Amino acid sequence: MKDVRIEKLANNLLTYSVNIQKGDNILIEVLGEDGIPLAKELIKRAEELGAKPYFNIVNYEILRVMLKNATEEQIKMYGKHDEARMRDMQAYIGIRATPNTSELSGISKEIMELYNKYYTVPVHFEERVKNTKWCILRYPNNSMAQMSKMNKDDFEDFFFNVCNLDYSKMSKAMDSLKDLLNKTDKVHIIGEGTDLTFSVKGIPAEKYTGTFNIPDGEVASAPVKTSVNGYITYNTETSYNGVLFNNIRFEFKDGKIIKATANKTKELNEILDTDEGARYIGEFAFGLNPYIEKPIGDTLFDEKIKGSFHFTPGDSLEESDNGNRSSIHWDIVNIQTPEYGGGEIYFDDVLIRKNGKFVLQELEGLNPENLIK
Repeated sequence: MKDVRIEKLANNLLTYSVNIQKGDNILIEVLGEDGIPLAKELIKRAEELGAKPYFNIVNYEILRVMLKNATEEQIKMYGKHDEARMRDMQAYIGIRATPNTSELSGISKEIMELYNKYYTVPVHFEERVKNTKWCILRYPNNSMAQMSKMNKDDFEDFFFNVCNLDYSKMSKAMDSLKDLLNKTDKVHIIGEGTDLTFSVKGIPAEKYTGTFNIPDGEVASAPVKTSVNGYITYNTETSYNGVLFNNIRFEFKDGKIIKATANKTKELNEILDTDEGARYIGEFAFGLNPYIEKPIGDTLFDEKIKGSFHFTPGDSLEESDNGNRSSIHWDIVNIQTPEYGGGEIYFDDVLIRKNGKFVLQELEGLNPENLIK
């Protein structure tokens, strides 16, 4: 029996998210076999639209075994060939559906740094992000349902509601926040364990409405690199290279993280010492998806939580470039709804959001009740 929700998602991904055109080469990449039903529908629909689909399946169990004792030469070769394939593509859709989200834990820090430097950066950050029409999403499987503390049927309903949202309506509502960010100099964020000030003056703001990530729903900018001062305490869990972190707290001076603590302080600081740019912030963004109300332990969902913002150590976005360069880009989320302690955000000393809801009239269209009407 066909699942019309999969058909709708595949069609939206191709016609809206990556705007596929006749003759385009498109790589459908599946990370974990659970995403195959969507991959099959994408390939069929892409062919109907006159595109030329290709596929790649990455098994993380096999990748872990290969990486465990890999040499620098091996990792460079692995990246070289996948980068060459990516150069032949006009579009890319990545479906992440691994049965174990911690499969790469246990790989040494040194090897993961080599993998990020010689595979992730050239294949994805340099080639895919800059030169293709791309979109990345998850696919509902038992691992994600368990992580979100739902049964699989309920999680699938949640997933398709979130991913098949009317992103064109959301896009129109985002224009007011994007415009306001572009006129703003000073940002001040207050919350439990958080008192941050920074400038976004001269940094272009951008909206993300399902053309890069599904689910989506954020308006992003970046701090002027050396302008961040104060401290932030994140109230969601996050993982990096398979290591789970919580209670992350950063202290800033002139843009740089000068003190970092968490449940795993040593591992946290090792990540921040990856390169010079890892201790500076590359992104500041509002989470706006009305269907996502709490963390599920997956960044693509958690960074879009309604009433949240993320403050991202590492590489800046091409669209909102503050000049920071790093091999990491770590979206860590802080939620400001009442259930998570509340908080306030000010633009040039004017309160624009309180306890996760926009209070300026021109921004009220972004509140959840207006996006799901």
